[in-house]
Amino acid sequence: MPLVTPLDPNHDEETKRLSDFYNETLGFCPNSVLTMQRRPEISKAFINLNKAVMANHGRITSALKRMIAWVSSNATGCRYCQAHAIRAAERYGAEQEKLDNIWEYRTHSAFSDAERAALDFSLAASVVPNNVDESIKTELYKYWDEGEIVEMLGVISLFGYLNRWNDSMGTSIEDGAVESGEQYLGKHGWNKGKHQ
Repeated sequence: MPLVTPLDPNHDEETKRLSDFYNETLGFCPNSVLTMQRRPEISKAFINLNKAVMANHGRITSALKRMIAWVSSNATGCRYCQAHAIRAAERYGAEQEKLDNIWEYRTHSAFSDAERAALDFSLAASVVPNNVDESIKTELYKYWDEGEIVEMLGVISLFGYLNRWNDSMGTSIEDGAVESGEQYLGKHGWNKGKHQ
């Protein structure tokens, strides 16, 4: 059972209007946002931050941003965010082979060296203590410019917030996210965990 019960999607009109963004991203408004709207200032600020972080300004695709989010969520163990990130990667056009082999991104031929550098950065930045070091920086700068690195760290940091929020809340996971989690992550032991 969640720590705090999500409110009805119609509870706060401005949050509802802003959360239309998630109908494209996930196909539904996440229960995390419905819980945040108990303090509408938080839900609105979060949605606007999410939109800013996920906007594409460089060569980082929407699909890669969601795979960065998955690696970050996998590192922290948040099953709710793992399922949401893989679902969003799918909805934003990640190749089937990448979705099926996200666990093996370091060695699987579906991933480019540039993607590996981005995903390694996500992993190193998401663990505690932080493991971003000179070798991670060197690999990033082979493929990405500083603006793109800022975009990546924006995704990692956004999901750091979400991983803490959803695991602490025990946010109830939505059916669509469960479906994607089971399809792409289930063979590696993914389950709902506390997010019943």
